[in-house]
Amino acid sequence: MDNDFFDQVYQVVRLIPPGRVTSYGAIGKYLGAARSARMVGWAMNNAHGQKLSVPAHRVVNRQGLLTGKMHFETPVQMAELLEAEGVRVKNDQIVDFQSVFWDPVIELEL
Repeated sequence: MDNDFFDQVYQVVRLIPPGRVTSYGAIGKYLGAARSARMVGWAMNNAHGQKLSVPAHRVVNRQGLLTGKMHFETPVQMAELLEAEGVRVKNDQIVDFQSVFWDPVIELEL
C-alpha cells in the first residue's frame, strides 16, 4: 500500500468541515486518481490509528451510504458522530446527501 497516497487522503479528509461529507471517489478524483475509491476506502480503514485525528466518519460512498461503519468501535458510532455534527442519517444513509456533500475538487480548487 502507498503510504504517501494514504497521507494525502488523510490531509484532504482533515479539511472536510464538520456537518459535511464527501465520498471515497471524490477524494480519489481530487488527488488525481479518479479510479481509486477502493484505495481511499483502505486508507479510511487505517485512519483510526493515525497520530493526528482523521474524521473518517465524514467519508461515505457515492450514494451517501455509511459503508465504512464496521470500521468504527461500534456499528452505530459513524452515524452518531455525523448526527452530532448536524448530518441527518436514516438507515445508514445520509439524508439530503447532495446538500451536505463537500466536493474537494470544487472546495479546494486553487
